[in-house]
Amino acid sequence: MALDSPDSLMALSIEYCLRNLEGTLCYLLDNETLRLHPDIFLPSEICDKLVNAYMELVHADHNFELHQSFFLLFSDPRSTRLTRVQLREDTVLDQDLEAIGSQDLIELHLTNCEKLTSKSLQTLRSFRHTLVSLSLFGCSNLFYEEENPGGYENDDRLVNPSRQVLVKDFTFQGFSRLRLLNLGRLAEGVDVETLLRPLSSLTSLDLSGIKLCKAAFLTQWKDRLSSLVLYNMDLSEEHIQTIAELIQLRHLDISRDRLLSYYKFKLTRKVLSIIVQSLVNLVSLDISGHVMLENCAVPQIEEAMGRPSMEPSKSSICPLQALKRPLQFLGLFDTTLCNQTHIPAYKVTGAKNEDQILNAIEAYTEYRPEIASRAINHLFDIARIQHCSQLLRALQLVIAALRCHKYDKSIQVTGSAALFYLTNTEYRAEQSVKLRRQVIQVVLNGMESYQEVTVQRNCCLTLCNFTIPDELEFQYRRVNELLLSILNQSRQDDSIQRIAVHLCNALVCQVDNDHKEAVGKMGFVTTMLKLIQKKLVDKMCDQVMEYSWSALWNITDETPDNCNMFLNYSGMKLFLECLKEFPDKQELHRNMLGLLGNVAEVRCLRPQLLTPQFITVFSNLLDSKADGIEVSYNACGVLSHIMFDGPQAWTMEEPLREQVMDRMWAAIQSWDVTSKRNINYRSFEPILRLLPQELAPVSQHWATWALYNLISVYPDKYCPLLKKEGGIVLLQKVLELGKSRQETKEMARMVVDQCSNFKEDHMDTTR
Repeated sequence: MALDSPDSLMALSIEYCLRNLEGTLCYLLDNETLRLHPDIFLPSEICDKLVNAYMELVHADHNFELHQSFFLLFSDPRSTRLTRVQLREDTVLDQDLEAIGSQDLIELHLTNCEKLTSKSLQTLRSFRHTLVSLSLFGCSNLFYEEENPGGYENDDRLVNPSRQVLVKDFTFQGFSRLRLLNLGRLAEGVDVETLLRPLSSLTSLDLSGIKLCKAAFLTQWKDRLSSLVLYNMDLSEEHIQTIAELIQLRHLDISRDRLLSYYKFKLTRKVLSIIVQSLVNLVSLDISGHVMLENCAVPQIEEAMGRPSMEPSKSSICPLQALKRPLQFLGLFDTTLCNQTHIPAYKVTGAKNEDQILNAIEAYTEYRPEIASRAINHLFDIARIQHCSQLLRALQLVIAALRCHKYDKSIQVTGSAALFYLTNTEYRAEQSVKLRRQVIQVVLNGMESYQEVTVQRNCCLTLCNFTIPDELEFQYRRVNELLLSILNQSRQDDSIQRIAVHLCNALVCQVDNDHKEAVGKMGFVTTMLKLIQKKLVDKMCDQVMEYSWSALWNITDETPDNCNMFLNYSGMKLFLECLKEFPDKQELHRNMLGLLGNVAEVRCLRPQLLTPQFITVFSNLLDSKADGIEVSYNACGVLSHIMFDGPQAWTMEEPLREQVMDRMWAAIQSWDVTSKRNINYRSFEPILRLLPQELAPVSQHWATWALYNLISVYPDKYCPLLKKEGGIVLLQKVLELGKSRQETKEMARMVVDQCSNFKEDHMDTTR
């Protein structure tokens, strides 16, 4: 079984402070602006973790509160020091970056911060003397400014609300220490050569997705550049010649997304040979997505014999035989070369086997979700058809992808599908509590963030792999809200509706009354009644109909408020209509009568059941043979509670109280006391309250019969429960009551005797 690694004390403390800023580090100025307490000084080791953990919580935890003034806490370097900051997505605004503008940042990674504008370029300049590593990946609006910042005529502004022009005067002049730069997905039109020319010390450059007609300027760093990424760049012979001059390169990425159609350049055996032979220091190469114009593979008849080898001399890929040593990394995803036997690399991306696929997910998740989603789809096939041998790594990678790309449809669809198979029973023993909770959180994030049928279905199905409600209790309110939201959508997919109702039913079964009342207030009861109403209109009694009644049965158990809600929202009307429309649906009848048994247990609600129409229906159901004795038993239970209120409560002329009681006696006497039951009692309290009374002997007899049946058929479960709740004392009182029938007393005595003789096996831990 996978072990739980506890979080570090630092991580726990950081998260606690972030969730309780006002109670720990800060106070509120003017009831809205966070301010650091004046006696606090935080070093960079703590400040960096606070900011980076804050961003993680903003994106991963829906309950975490976003503070508009959070970054102002780090505005003064005299009390807070930031050095390495990672910000991402559209929660980051210009003012956030401006707030930390006085800090001496060494690393600043901005990823997909699409709300940052040219105002943040000025803030970047404030970091120019200290920045060593800078990433602006996906910050697509950073180089745009309003065409007329001084203002518009009113009419013109209405016609053109956001006229923006490209900033052309910004360069990296003065960024003398900058070594690592990521400009991936830079705005089209930016003059990259002019932008980069002032940088004299670059060692790593990422120009992913940028149209670069001429690349010769890259040679100004030929003696320094060790890493170059040109993903999704349409290369040319000039590009290849330039790359071949960058002799210090250790990492080269010229991969691409094979599904894009604008590429003219084709990778050939000759080009690959030039790269390998020119770049003698190369340890990492990615050529994923390239369709080779000619065969680079060694003919099968000439291929080295024996087990797969990483020795370059045995390489099945001809150009790679020129390597002096195996590569640390080789990207071959979406190429046929990944299927070769002898590949001279320690880590390979591809789709040949599980290891290659997991390497691909790991390598491409952060910046290339379009590639990562296809790799996850391959993992899905392995988990579904074969067997995943690296489960822990697979789950962690899929979780990371889903967290990183919460709004990416392809990642959410493939990731949620993979999770369904990776969390099923086959793999459960290998998963820790902590890991399974992480799965639940990303599944709920997906349901919340992406209202798409396939994602919703996959997420609901994945939740079915967990023990409900136990494993979902730490997110109990949230999961119920999401499921009810799905069920309240105007257009519903039938399969999602069925799974969601099943989950709702499971969530309200075997939980305490506080949970049930809370879920009832969320609209659970009304949602189920709406589903039932719709099925009645469609004249369809399917699983959704049966699950909905079952869910109502569970949520009304010992919760008077939910029972009252059922009555107030025309529940009895729907009950009668379902009986009429579906007279032969046994499980439906059982669920409905079980629910009404819960309603009848609430004394103040019983008068609403005491009508000629309802009493006649309940009386007729006493003769039902549906689902064994269950429907008859539950109908008798409803009537037993009504009879318990005494003759003075019986205000109607027909049917007569005595006639109904006679039918109840007859029904009870017809039941087999050894019948196995399709029912689960968490408490005997509603039954026990019917014992010490003389107003309705038939109610007393029904309660005694129920106890005798349950402790006879399921002694291990119900004998201890009866003893615990004081049932033996109450049964002994029945023996002393003069108006108790003899057959009731005999049955009560048998219950007492059986429980007295019952001995619990305290060594049996499986029960």
